Amino acid sequence: MTAAMEMGAARQQGMQNIGETAKASGVSAKMIRHYEAIGLIEPAVRTDAGYRVYRQRDVDVLRFIHRSRELGFSLEQIKTLLALWRDKQRASKDVRAMARVHIEELDRKIADMQAMKRTLETLATRCHGDERPECPILDDLSLG
Repeated sequence: MTAAMEMGAARQQGMQNIGETAKASGVSAKMIRHYEAIGLIEPAVRTDAGYRVYRQRDVDVLRFIHRSRELGFSLEQIKTLLALWRDKQRASKDVRAMARVHIEELDRKIADMQAMKRTLETLATRCHGDERPECPILDDLSLG
């Protein structure tokens, strides 16, 4: 059976190739392969020719991961969230607790970034921005 025939048969079973899965999920083919390599997602079903094919449930998992990444969750946190998502007996308080911890982490990161911004604004204001070589920005960076 040719590769094209294999893909045709896979499509009849509701499967799609990695490119189609990437488009449907919003996750690049490269990241899909990476997530498989690190065990975040189950290994793809493969055709006899070795092509990866995916079911709708795989697309759903990848969408979940994509949205979790958009919200800034780490891969380790996503593993936990996926386990909670799959566990229909879970307590929602566990998910909420994870979200609250993540919110605190985001608040710290935001505060750190705001401090960086203020420092750079001060340094940029002190820099003459002319033809002279003196530069408070570079001077500050050299102190680090």
